[in-house]
Amino acid sequence: MEKKRKIRQISELGEFGLIDHLTSDLSILNSEIIKSVGDDAAVFDSSKECTLVTTDLLVEGVHFNLIYSPLKHLGYKAVAVNLSDIYAMNATPKYITVSLAISSKFSVEAIEDLYEGIKLACKRFDVDLIGGDTTSSLSGLFINITAIGSAPKDDIVYRKGASKNDLICVSGDLGGAYLGLQLLEREKKMFLSDTGVQPKFDGYEYIIERQLKPEPRRDIINSLKQAGIRPTSMIDISDGLSSELLHLCKHSDLGCKVFEEKIPIHPQSVLASEMFRIDSSLPALNGGEDYELLFTVPISKKEEIEKIKDVTIIGYMCKKDEGKYFIPRNGQELELKAQGWNPLL
Repeated sequence: MEKKRKIRQISELGEFGLIDHLTSDLSILNSEIIKSVGDDAAVFDSSKECTLVTTDLLVEGVHFNLIYSPLKHLGYKAVAVNLSDIYAMNATPKYITVSLAISSKFSVEAIEDLYEGIKLACKRFDVDLIGGDTTSSLSGLFINITAIGSAPKDDIVYRKGASKNDLICVSGDLGGAYLGLQLLEREKKMFLSDTGVQPKFDGYEYIIERQLKPEPRRDIINSLKQAGIRPTSMIDISDGLSSELLHLCKHSDLGCKVFEEKIPIHPQSVLASEMFRIDSSLPALNGGEDYELLFTVPISKKEEIEKIKDVTIIGYMCKKDEGKYFIPRNGQELELKAQGWNPLL
């Protein structure tokens, strides 16, 4: 008698658990593939340089809400989040493809607005749009972008590679995108209850832009190269600092210590946190969508790192058996847990 197959909800595994489950038994068929599934981008060895490929799918109602997401901004963001993955591998994005599934509610002019943002991002980051596909959708807008980049084999940085005592660094500031989303959601509810109400974003423009129009950190990659620093491991912060730190620890087989007082938080994020009556460290740790770079460097590079604009040292890597901890201002060690964005919940 055939054993009855257990049926599980996708949400039981979560995004990365599902990916691991579906790809754990894959074998590499082509010798030029250096890295397939499991990092920010796939890596191919093509003569002098390696090719990197990454893709992201954005779904209306899950990843964006058109009540407050202008289509031009959405097009820009769709490109930016893919380029961020290429930069997170210490590589240079060169090409993108764009595939859309469009419902009947969208006009030609609306899609032109979307593409205006896509083209703007391409121009800003010196990327060519080289193809894609378009089809119809019965349930809103779907945007799938594939980014292709390149880098010398020895320049590529993976999530693995960190060593004990390496410094943990982050670019920019954290938590703003999450708080910008909370403001947008608040104003959406107000608008839906009374269409005469105008949104109130005065004093919060920065964090609104962090949500609607994130910027991949090409500047940080360039600054690191100019300083002669190659990170030992790196990832972009799309799902929240805590989640991404745990990825670096897992792939490098290490633990970590991160200090609350060191985490960079923008003044507007602090104000918004006070308004929502939450500790500003919570969105910084768990909010996601900041698209900053999280990376590690040898402790010998401390002086050089401190000279790079918009980079902050927030902790260090330690032995695996020393644990993974967030240390608040009171000095009490708290176990670091992944509480960031999970698109399958």
